[in-house]
Amino acid sequence: MTKTVDLPRSTATTGLDRPLASLGGLLRDWLPRQRWFAGKDRPVTDLSVLSLTELFPGCLHLLVHADHSPGGDSAPSGDCYQLLLGVREQRTPRLERAYIGRAVEGPLAGLAVYDALQDPRAAELLLERLRMPGTVGPLRFETAPRIRIPGGLAPRLLTAEQSNSSLVYGDSYILKVFRRIQSGVNPDLEVPGALAAQGCARVPAPVAWFSTTEPSPATLGVLQPFLPDAADGWTLALRALAAGDDFATEAHELGRATADVHVALAAAFPSAVHDGHGHTAEAMSARLAEAAQAVPALRPYVPGLRGAFDALASCDAGPEAQRIHGDLHLGQVLRADREWFVIDFEGEPSRPLAERRSTQSPVRDVAGMLRSFDYAARQRRPWRPEWARRCREAYCAGYAARAGWDPRKKHALLRAHETDRAVYEVVYEARHRPAWLPVPMAAIERLARWGG
Repeated sequence: MTKTVDLPRSTATTGLDRPLASLGGLLRDWLPRQRWFAGKDRPVTDLSVLSLTELFPGCLHLLVHADHSPGGDSAPSGDCYQLLLGVREQRTPRLERAYIGRAVEGPLAGLAVYDALQDPRAAELLLERLRMPGTVGPLRFETAPRIRIPGGLAPRLLTAEQSNSSLVYGDSYILKVFRRIQSGVNPDLEVPGALAAQGCARVPAPVAWFSTTEPSPATLGVLQPFLPDAADGWTLALRALAAGDDFATEAHELGRATADVHVALAAAFPSAVHDGHGHTAEAMSARLAEAAQAVPALRPYVPGLRGAFDALASCDAGPEAQRIHGDLHLGQVLRADREWFVIDFEGEPSRPLAERRSTQSPVRDVAGMLRSFDYAARQRRPWRPEWARRCREAYCAGYAARAGWDPRKKHALLRAHETDRAVYEVVYEARHRPAWLPVPMAAIERLARWGG
């Protein structure tokens, strides 16, 4: 039995301490265990509710800020997270995996609290909100023009998501619920919508979305068509490696698809006037210095790696900066009906939203995909460098056939962006997957050599 919570549908900031009395202790323990929580290596020193809305009876929508600052005179640091919490009188066996705990004080005292996205009934009601545009407190639900979303679609929560949570409804739609929230329009709504207006069929167009006005305007979730028979590029590449098959044909077509998206992005958004690469090179050098402090194994290679950035600074040639994907790799592309589709335009969630929406060199996306081929080739022993080399060559050739310029002929640009990506990978693997660290370190050794 679900109990209607005795809270206003939108709680003003003056009253946010009341629900926190019920939820604060539970969330401090639960949040760091979630895959999408970014501060696992830092204790939560403070937790504050920024917005709370009763989305429907028994389901609360919250934006909470998790602070990681050590206290004293330190400036607050941390992130804002989106939560959908269910509250029930009784703990339910079928929702055992979603169970967070039982509130012992405050307005929710005695009620069982759980992650509502894992409750099929709550997920169904969330889709109903998206089917019927309108507002609930500060939350706004919108649908694309001339779109009718059918009801009664069975939901299932995907388990492979890393930085967000995704619900699939039937085999028709997928709803990405953003967990880490930053003010502004999320690129995963902005970019696919703009590409759809350009007639680009490589990207599933948004059909519905929801956002908030409190504490500031921000995108919270996007509903898009689901491709039920699609397989992601990472899975397909590993299958080819396991079978001893070549992947060059698929890589060539993927290069063409990437160029299609870049051409459409250049038409949909204004490009930046090319003023050299000095600022980009400085930012890359700064990231390298920070990475070398964090990962000592990187330090012997710093002089050679910095040479790649110095060469970029003195390089004037290259395509204009434009909107790009920002985090392109084999896991961000799908193949269905012999066509490639590009997904997940959110960029790197750890980066500021303004940076993710800025214009950048399209070579950055190309470099990300080339690094992904290298990662795939190293998943089986013995490592197959020739497989990766053929994929890289084919991908660039396919890209050049559509884009009108060849990334392989922009040596300084490509080397610098590959180096920057490999430095990022070294830090990520050292922090999260130490067993994988040899993969980017092998690239670091290669790229540190002149002409790598």
